[in-house]
Amino acid sequence: MTIFTSPLEQFEVSPFVSLNAPILGGLNLSLTNLGFYTLVVLVLSIGVHVLGSNDRRLVPSRWSIGLESSYASLHGMVKEQIGSANEVFLPFIYSLFFFILLANL
Repeated sequence: MTIFTSPLEQFEVSPFVSLNAPILGGLNLSLTNLGFYTLVVLVLSIGVHVLGSNDRRLVPSRWSIGLESSYASLHGMVKEQIGSANEVFLPFIYSLFFFILLANL
């Protein structure tokens, strides 16, 4: 069980794995708790989209219908707000939406 002495202690960025490279001028490469959590959310996002792929089936699965409806909803909102240049920003906004959605679950 983790006991926090300060309310802000849970938000500290602490390294899990650290690699020092003195050959490259003292470069420090480390995987922190924030980076690890980002990788977990990225893997979850890719997993949800792979699970939702239709795999050339005639009848779409529930996951596929859910992803298509979320894409259509986001496309409508982005098109309404941005206008004619929505195709430029839609992939970024879609990725950001799913990252935030899965990070908050």
